Amino acid sequence: MEQQNELPIKIVLDTWYGNVSRADALFNTLTDEQLQGEVSPGRNTGTYLLGHLTAVHDRMLPLLGFGAQKYPQLDEVFITSPDKSGKTMPPIADLRAYWKDTNETLATHFKAMQPGEWLNKHTSVSEEDFAKEPHRNRLNVLISRANHLSGHYGQLLFLKK
Repeated sequence: MEQQNELPIKIVLDTWYGNVSRADALFNTLTDEQLQGEVSPGRNTGTYLLGHLTAVHDRMLPLLGFGAQKYPQLDEVFITSPDKSGKTMPPIADLRAYWKDTNETLATHFKAMQPGEWLNKHTSVSEEDFAKEPHRNRLNVLISRANHLSGHYGQLLFLKK
């Protein structure tokens, strides 16, 4: 069974790493001033999306059973509040560092996992529900977050001049 899971899991991981790599490259080319702009009139700023994506990825740590969030202070600003809520955002330099650190931490955990571990339940599903819905597993979380990142990456492209 383990060998049977390797190829589809590699495909999903390659998608994840590719999306993170593209987002890294984009964040590295955008200036702080560009990140402060809106992706389109009346929409989110690049700064907000950088913080939002970082917070979402940080929340993957406990969801996948890797330990506590590293930056839980981002949740109130970037998860439970919309952009322009008046909440104080961390400096862009800090957000860039948190983004890099969070994704490096996830990569370290991902590389240590065996293929079969991806099919284990994530921490927000009960044993009873998982028995009925085994697709509620770690791999499904990674697929969902890769798609989430891809969608926001498309928005962030509008910040390039």
